[in-house]
Amino acid sequence: MKNQIPELFQQKYGKPHEASYFAPGRVNLIGEHIDYNGGLVMPCAITSGTWLYLATNNNGLIRFASANFEDYTEIPVQNQYQKTGKEWYNYPLGVINELQKEDWKCSGIDLFYYGNIPIGSGLSSSASIEVLTAFALNEFFQLGVDKLSLVKLSKRVENDFIGVNSGIMDQFAIAFGEARKAIILNCDTLKHKMVDCNLGDYSLAIINTNKHRELADSKYNERVEECQQALNALRQEININYLCDLNAEKFALHSHLITDETVLKRATHVVKENDRVHAAAKVLNDGNLEEFGRLMYASHQSLRELYEVSGKELDAIVDFCATYPNVIGARMTGAGFGGCAIALLKKGYEEDFAKHLSEDYFNKIGYHATIYVQDIGDGPRKL
Repeated sequence: MKNQIPELFQQKYGKPHEASYFAPGRVNLIGEHIDYNGGLVMPCAITSGTWLYLATNNNGLIRFASANFEDYTEIPVQNQYQKTGKEWYNYPLGVINELQKEDWKCSGIDLFYYGNIPIGSGLSSSASIEVLTAFALNEFFQLGVDKLSLVKLSKRVENDFIGVNSGIMDQFAIAFGEARKAIILNCDTLKHKMVDCNLGDYSLAIINTNKHRELADSKYNERVEECQQALNALRQEININYLCDLNAEKFALHSHLITDETVLKRATHVVKENDRVHAAAKVLNDGNLEEFGRLMYASHQSLRELYEVSGKELDAIVDFCATYPNVIGARMTGAGFGGCAIALLKKGYEEDFAKHLSEDYFNKIGYHATIYVQDIGDGPRKL
């Protein structure tokens, strides 16, 4: 489809495009539900993503079209814009709104998007559109905005314009992604470093449960509150800002202060998951994919038993992966209660894996999962 975009642009706008850009989606490799506890996440960019073709116009209009949606919209250039409904073009419109606050004067522009990130899969299609639009307009109009500022701008779009109270990991991972690299990121301070993540004979299989996640938001808020309870209990003896200020050894010395069994389970996951991120960085730098795979399985077990944010769908996928000889690691990724799992799958077994996983999942769950095979890719770029 992406090869047809220049022709589709010409058909829609009656002229050729002037420039084209790409931004990837992202996935979190390990480090789940610890970002709001001062911990580290390890996301990477993937090879699927979003393309944008654009040109200026003299009509005083911002025009949006996409190969993925039938909606075509044109909006007169204004000083300020507001979200309208749930249409996809609110994401790029929000970016334009934020850039205009930074004194960019938009006189008219034609935009045509195409994406191959499955909508609602947990691979950040919305953040990909936001970062792509910000990066492209910054490059095309030579606005001189640095990459980190574009990330923060894109997060403001998600939070303030769209109205979703999400963190900064998605936009950051997309903007700073590098091929064969993972990012170790503190979502609070934004301190980060790149870690070698050459998958060699393996690919990243992303498995969408296709389950609607109606419980995710309420359970997410519940987990945040439980972690705060654990932190308050520990502060009776020690001065810490976050649960992840402790490693497992130090946590064990003070965990008796947490008298609620459920709250103790939550805190135990948080501390040990943060330790797993540190361990994962080391084994990836050493090229030890088998050990990284074991850390993935341990992460999922902790999310399943201690943090209780998995579910039968995600567990069915990871349980199958544990029995499949050409997978060396698997875990749920994201908030949980549906969404996606990821697996390290040996190259050459993609069709066999998809066939047998689909059969097993359907037998257990009653509907099909969807499998996408990806590599770790680069961040946004001009084409």
